[in-house]
Amino acid sequence: MNEYRKSLLIASVSAAVIGLAGPAFAQDSTVDEVVVTGIRASLQQSLETKRKADAIVDSVTAEDVGKFPNTNVAEALTMVPGVTVDRQFGQGEKVSILGTDPALNRTLLNGQTVASADWFILDSPGRTFNYALLAPQIVGRVDVYKTPEARIDEGSIGGTVIVSTRKPFDLKSPTIAGSIGYLYNDRSKEGDLQGALIGSWKNEAETLGVAFSVQKATDQLRRDGVETYGTMAANQWAGGNPDNPVDSRNFGCVGTCATTLSANLTARSPNAFGTSFFEQERDRLTYTGSVQFRPNDQLELEFNWLKIEAQYDNLNQSMYAFQGNTWNSLGALTGLSVANGVVTSATFNNALSVLDVQYREAEMNSDTYDFRGKWKGDGWDLSGVAGISKADGGTKRQVFLEFLNWANYTVDISGAPGTPGLLTYTTNVQGNPAAFATDPGWSGNLVTKPTEDEEKYAQADFGMDLDGVIKRVQIGYKFRRHETSQQYAGIAITGVAAPASQFSPSTAPGNYLNGFGANDQMSNRFRIDGPSMVQYVTSGSWLTAGRTMPVPSIFAAPEFTAGNWAIQEDINAVYAQASIEAGELRGNFGVRYVHTGVDSAGYVCNPGTACSAPAHWTWQTTSKTYDNVLPSVNLAYSVSDDLILRFAAAQVIARPNYADMTNFFQLSDGILTGNGGNPNLDPYKSSNFNFSAEWYFQPQAILAAEFFYKDISNYILQRTGPEQYFNQSQGRVTTYQISRPSNAGSADVKGVSIAYQQNYAMGFGLLANYTYADGQGANGAALPYNSKHQVNVSPFYENGPVAVRATYTWRSKYFTGVDRGDEMYVRPYKSLDVSGTYNFTNNVSLTLAGMNLFDTEYYAYANTTALPRGVYRTGRKFLATVSLTF
Repeated sequence: MNEYRKSLLIASVSAAVIGLAGPAFAQDSTVDEVVVTGIRASLQQSLETKRKADAIVDSVTAEDVGKFPNTNVAEALTMVPGVTVDRQFGQGEKVSILGTDPALNRTLLNGQTVASADWFILDSPGRTFNYALLAPQIVGRVDVYKTPEARIDEGSIGGTVIVSTRKPFDLKSPTIAGSIGYLYNDRSKEGDLQGALIGSWKNEAETLGVAFSVQKATDQLRRDGVETYGTMAANQWAGGNPDNPVDSRNFGCVGTCATTLSANLTARSPNAFGTSFFEQERDRLTYTGSVQFRPNDQLELEFNWLKIEAQYDNLNQSMYAFQGNTWNSLGALTGLSVANGVVTSATFNNALSVLDVQYREAEMNSDTYDFRGKWKGDGWDLSGVAGISKADGGTKRQVFLEFLNWANYTVDISGAPGTPGLLTYTTNVQGNPAAFATDPGWSGNLVTKPTEDEEKYAQADFGMDLDGVIKRVQIGYKFRRHETSQQYAGIAITGVAAPASQFSPSTAPGNYLNGFGANDQMSNRFRIDGPSMVQYVTSGSWLTAGRTMPVPSIFAAPEFTAGNWAIQEDINAVYAQASIEAGELRGNFGVRYVHTGVDSAGYVCNPGTACSAPAHWTWQTTSKTYDNVLPSVNLAYSVSDDLILRFAAAQVIARPNYADMTNFFQLSDGILTGNGGNPNLDPYKSSNFNFSAEWYFQPQAILAAEFFYKDISNYILQRTGPEQYFNQSQGRVTTYQISRPSNAGSADVKGVSIAYQQNYAMGFGLLANYTYADGQGANGAALPYNSKHQVNVSPFYENGPVAVRATYTWRSKYFTGVDRGDEMYVRPYKSLDVSGTYNFTNNVSLTLAGMNLFDTEYYAYANTTALPRGVYRTGRKFLATVSLTF
């Protein structure tokens, strides 16, 4: 074990350097070893953290996070074996661990929950953490626990990510570090300044330390896309729609068209198809503060503060042919082609087209206050933590106008997936804003959808060091109260008769839809000015005499009422954990007992009413409690100085998403259907087993393999089944088909993760890993966000003042959920980031970074790649940063 202890000593010498992103010069150590800093030092520290851990853990140090060419922590985690990220809007926001849904993993800040929020109007508060909130500059280290310990908060099936912020006692004194950068996006053609400042001080006796930081980031995002909105069966054009059984074969679909349609009534077609032009300015301002007080060797007090202010206003303009519209297109078909059950092209005469323009004011704010103290006795210690984390976010206001047009056009998706689709008009209306106008009957809407999230917590832990096989015993208690809510209100805008040409239209930028294989009509489509539209709507100049400005109401439509809910979740947990060491065997075992109480509140529609007025709804609260006993064991056996075998087993849970737990309920007496939430949901349960072998075949090198198996029960699925209720319209009990989430499924995830890391001669080195994760539900159903294959490769060079690193990631296709009856998937996704740093002195460095250098296409599809649902590109990013450290 002498070699292991020596490597720990070297790591401790270099740890002071990696607390802040510092220069990459090699230095001589007092132990006659060459101690490297920069990339190699951070990788060495990560290896030592992994090596000495009792659980199966992977780490990313501050140097890794700071020097990766990315804008948030999720991107840095992509090099951890078994970790994947979803990049729907061009950067990592959701993290999956070992093939599990992001909602089945937890992220903790300094060991505690941090309240989170989402900005996108289609998202609801859930268990996932939004990594777009977290600035990488504030992070000291990130640990990914792939196997649980009893002392760590429960709630994760895949793994737990613990983010640790910088502390003054860990840094030199005084430390002042700052950076200024310029971020440029080659698709939006926009650039913005970035900045960060970090300061830290501690007195000579290290009894008092203070640290602070402020970081500002701006990213002007443009996402170009080709989209479809649901799918439809071809029989809809042949009289198969019960609401409007018009048959195109009685009009323009004759001859070959009629023959092809009659022979392919079950073929699937996009319900609508067109282009998307999405713009967003992401502004994030982050503050942190930390105070440590250690008046003597026994007592240490600490206070941590994190504040995040993020503004994510966005403007989306979707222009699409609505070939499946019930009242305007079903009888307009004049020609079609079908291949492998998919309508690959369809031509229409005088059918509906739509321009939807949505301006949304969105924000995410978070405030976290954390207090902790620790007393060290003779062979024992007592610690306590208390804090509160609050967040709010969502869409504060949406202004939406819809413009309509009737024209002749052809939708062609025969080239998919290579060319996602083409939309061609006989007369080019995509470039003519005067051809689209609002319908006074329904012109758009005003919507608000704010969210709130808060957690209060308090815990106490006692530990005692012992002699013998059991080296340490820990016991503790923790209380958490989590409150989250969503308010959803809207109102229709009627009476507006305005052409799109009224709102300062312009042609899309010259690089619009580059990489999509689009035609000139699509690439040169028009867009309108969002602020001009908002000013017109909010001015009320369109209102007729006697009318007042419409005000969003939660009762304007059932979909709004259903979106109002509140959850309060109280969690009481106690645990006991013992750490053991017997010769070459070490590890821990323990048990965590958890009592969960949930109050779920929401609106329930009174039976027999139209669900269209406040009197038709009742706010109801449903309570539920459940208990879980969660044992865990982690064992590590040192076969030799350079070979460690690990085994872990645990019972774990993951609680349901908040939106699924609401008691919203609605019945439709006429058609005998209904839908709602389910406040009686039980948590997901899983029996997890892990085995790994780690071969440290030379200093700062590893070859490791981890095998994992997760047997998941109580899997939550959306199910429709018969339930009996009193039918007001019929005056008797009838059977309804009710759709609601339920604990109706089981699943398992099994696989292996292989990791390799090594430094070569002349400053070169390599990290690489591969993960195979086979996740299946009942009857082989796909599991959300499970990619069966994942590859990460990161070569680097570091010598003298120069450091260069590239990171390539690839993941296979993955399932994301069910939408309007379609199974939704994302095609394989790859990305490449490269960064290079030159250290002019010990205090001044320049870093150049390129992100998403492939400008990778995010391709979501319905059932088959021949039916694209959303295909997007967000552009390459280039960041130049000058860093100063004193």
